[in-house]
Amino acid sequence: MAGSTVRPPARPRNDTLQYVDLRDEWWKPRGAFAMLHWIAAARAQHVPPALNPNSVLVDIGCGAGVLAPHVSALGHHHIGIDVVEASLTQARQQGVTPVVGDATRLPLRSESADVVVAGEVLEHVTNPEMLVAEVLRVLKPGGTLVMDTIADTWWGRLTAITVGERIPAGPPRRLHDGALFIDRSALVRSCEQGGVTLTLSGLKPAALDYILWLLRRRDDVRMVRSRTTAGLFQAYGRKLDHPAGSPHSTEGTPEAAR
Repeated sequence: MAGSTVRPPARPRNDTLQYVDLRDEWWKPRGAFAMLHWIAAARAQHVPPALNPNSVLVDIGCGAGVLAPHVSALGHHHIGIDVVEASLTQARQQGVTPVVGDATRLPLRSESADVVVAGEVLEHVTNPEMLVAEVLRVLKPGGTLVMDTIADTWWGRLTAITVGERIPAGPPRRLHDGALFIDRSALVRSCEQGGVTLTLSGLKPAALDYILWLLRRRDDVRMVRSRTTAGLFQAYGRKLDHPAGSPHSTEGTPEAAR
């Protein structure tokens, strides 16, 4: 049984045009992106409340704004970065300030974000090191970084592609390219060099919730901690106030490049 009943045009793996093809699926409880909503809810648990009224949360690869309902009460100004304008149109409707931009060349000022979230985006770029460098550049000292992605392992490819693409709520077919999955050790090292010590935690759907979802007895599924980070995993931490070797900037709030 496929993860979605939608049959969009066949495209190469990891083609961003798939998000255009599936733009009407974003907010369907049983649509092609159902699991992204479940993961967003788990991601939001690591986002702290705003400490001041000017606090900025930068949401990289925000899609249609699925994180917004889970962080709207925390007091941040929510800026969403994505390359797909059709997704950003829907993100705006969720209260997100949309910015068209490349995750590896963020159109934001250095040290302008109190929180940076990069959910389900690292495994979609060909150079994750550039994305991490940009994340660390825009994150303020003392700021919080929250990410989730898929590990570069046989288990990651099995659960996200081989099996994942064939089960209800799994990723749409060909959405992922297993060759782009993330080396966890390299991710940890890159973040440490930028002043963020990451905590990694595996993530999986709660089995009973998923069964009830299949039976149409609930509309969502809680994501719970897994014993392994070899598949879907979260990575989160706080940036040191003065990370060694990083440039200091006192520039103001982020703005789109013009």
